[in-house]
Amino acid sequence: MGKQMLISISREFGSEGHTIARKVAADLGITLYDRNILEAIAEEKETKVEKLEQFDEVPRNMMLTRSVGEHTSSMEDHLVNMQFEFLQRKADSGESFVVVGRCAETALKGRDGLIKIFILGDKEEKHQHIKEYFHISDGEATAKIIRHDARRKLYHNRYSEFKWGDSRGYDLCINSSRLGVDKTVKIIEEYIKERM
Repeated sequence: MGKQMLISISREFGSEGHTIARKVAADLGITLYDRNILEAIAEEKETKVEKLEQFDEVPRNMMLTRSVGEHTSSMEDHLVNMQFEFLQRKADSGESFVVVGRCAETALKGRDGLIKIFILGDKEEKHQHIKEYFHISDGEATAKIIRHDARRKLYHNRYSEFKWGDSRGYDLCINSSRLGVDKTVKIIEEYIKERM
């Protein structure tokens, strides 16, 4: 596969979307960008990554920020712009990569090698996975899923051009509960191969 691959993976919490993204990147021999984008930006800006993490993938607090035209006091907005610029620079360099979340489909919009994927899962499967992964109770797992998905939805809908999880905004939507992680990875890789 000689063409540039820009794989944007959005996911429901508990769908194992991050694990799937990691495996796809490894199998294709390309870089995975997720929270490590923050480390790169922190190094570039000579600041601590912890300062950036508190504003990562959260919508801005409307009560504590002001916007005038294109200018904003929102650290959330500034961090989104920094991440968009980071991804655009990487794409401009010709690098192929997989990105988890971060509205990458909007940051990389219009580029030839962009493939937009959304991974969802069955409620019971996601619940069980979160319970086992975090070693928490049923109630805690349910609350964690609701909280994380609500935050992702708010963030995505603020910074993207289409609604989070709306199939019309993605090239491929797949339920990882139906086939499991490895077969879902295989289906995604087949799709990428056909597109390339």
